[in-house]
Amino acid sequence: MLVWVVYDIVENKIRSKVGKACLNAGIYRVQKSVFLGDLNRNEIDELSLKIEDIIDEEVDSVYIFPMCRDDFLKVKLLGQAFDKKMVTDEIREKFF
Repeated sequence: MLVWVVYDIVENKIRSKVGKACLNAGIYRVQKSVFLGDLNRNEIDELSLKIEDIIDEEVDSVYIFPMCRDDFLKVKLLGQAFDKKMVTDEIREKFF
């Protein structure tokens, strides 16, 4: 299942740890605080628990949105929707 992880994290160190947790889970950075990848339900739960242990729930926000492929194909990308420096050809092939 496709999953988006979007976050707003105050502290740089915590933000970096969350980014690394997302990368280690096998999802791809598409903007500075936005990741997209293909994870199963257990992997989503595992990533959620890791992030929950890292963030400060009093000031940080993390959204994990599962999305089926059919709905993903309906997504409208406007303007600079993906950071071209971060989105490699490999990522484009997987999702576009």
